[in-house]
Amino acid sequence: MIQIIGSWPEKRWPWLLLGASALALELCALFFQYGMDLAPCIMCIYERVAMLGVLLTGFITAIAPQYLWLRLTGFAAWLVSGVWGLLLAWEHVQLQINPSPFNTCDFEPNFPSWLQLHHWLPVFFEATGDCGEIAWSFLGWSMPQWLVVSFVIYTLLAVVVLACWGISRLKANS
Repeated sequence: MIQIIGSWPEKRWPWLLLGASALALELCALFFQYGMDLAPCIMCIYERVAMLGVLLTGFITAIAPQYLWLRLTGFAAWLVSGVWGLLLAWEHVQLQINPSPFNTCDFEPNFPSWLQLHHWLPVFFEATGDCGEIAWSFLGWSMPQWLVVSFVIYTLLAVVVLACWGISRLKANS
């Protein structure tokens, strides 16, 4: 099993599957925003950016997964996006379950001056909602709680696939 999973990073389809899964979640976010009229908050926008990191990692690495440098960059970006998204989603959950007038989110995204996404593409990155509001739930869990689950899965998958890939390479070289 380790050998099978360890061979995945050198193939195109697992990276495409990674990107496609993140694309599906991004499309769900847009459906919630425009189909169900749920306003995204600042934390939602940051979580979208982290998910966009997973999406881009999958699709860009799928271009040429046979190159070691691209696979390593892909793994790094996958792990950074997964962990960053997990931390953001966890913070968002805390804002919802422990509301406080002293612990709120910003009114406008705090993107770097050279990457003002909310001005370039407001239809996707503009925040109009309240971070503490629970406007949607499924099986008793809010959207940020489901994002915690999603980012945990992404992060664990990255660690498992990277470990299996490393173990299979070590076995092949010995």
